[in-house]
Amino acid sequence: MPTPGAAPRVPVAAIVLTFNEERNIRECLASLVGWVEQLFVVDSGSTDATVAIAREMGAEILVHGFEHYGAQRNWALDNCPVRAPWVLNIDADERVTPEMRASIERTLATDDPSACGYLFSRRTVFMGRWIRHGGHYPAWHLRLFRTGRGRCEERLYDQHFRCDGPTRQLPGDIIDTLTPSIAVFSSRHVRWAQLEAEEQRRDASGDVDKSRIRGRARGGSAIETRRWLRERYGRLPLFLRPLLYFFYRYVVRLGFLDGMEGLIFHFLQGFWYRFLVDAMIFERRKKTPSDEISGHKS
Repeated sequence: MPTPGAAPRVPVAAIVLTFNEERNIRECLASLVGWVEQLFVVDSGSTDATVAIAREMGAEILVHGFEHYGAQRNWALDNCPVRAPWVLNIDADERVTPEMRASIERTLATDDPSACGYLFSRRTVFMGRWIRHGGHYPAWHLRLFRTGRGRCEERLYDQHFRCDGPTRQLPGDIIDTLTPSIAVFSSRHVRWAQLEAEEQRRDASGDVDKSRIRGRARGGSAIETRRWLRERYGRLPLFLRPLLYFFYRYVVRLGFLDGMEGLIFHFLQGFWYRFLVDAMIFERRKKTPSDEISGHKS
């Protein structure tokens, strides 16, 4: 029962995925507690205080073993006992801004039947600095959709939600607070580079998720446009493409205006990470079938 005099809850069920997120989970949930109708945390076996903090803050906890982000997000959509008519998907290292909350409250108060889902821009904060340039902002993501109408792509990396109806962009950002240290940032991107290299192998072989968002150069959503650009990037020669991409982000799209933090971020995320993906693809191509089985190089 709502507390007498308390503001009415917005008809939204928020779902947060976690694994050892004790650094982030309290602030993430604090941006949701008090205004969403339901709050779920789907944990994949944390060994730190993540679950205890989430329970303390009133979240309903579900536990499920992690395969990859797309599979985990879809498991959460299928298994969380959602009663609310809308679902909001947030990561543990993200926060909902007051502007985003107000935008959701205002929009759902009218409940426009012509809209199935809503996109919000992600605001990346790296080493305490908002990364505004290099084409990194605004970056639109579908995070709010009608219950039962949305799914996540079954990609190994860089997954997006999609829904089976019209979508619109709303004002208000999701704050994405990237990693507490360069060491953590690097280790995570090494793991993600392996997933992206495997994803590109699947693309080349035609072994892809049939429900994947397809790129569109014109007339599509912001996500479809970004996917089209990503597909064009994938056709460029290995090792040349990260160089061109870094130049485009840092020089053409004015990434240098993000200061020293921006230099570090754009170089690591815009060049080093993508160079690493290409190196892993190159390594795989050099291996013989026997190497793939034994795990040794030729």
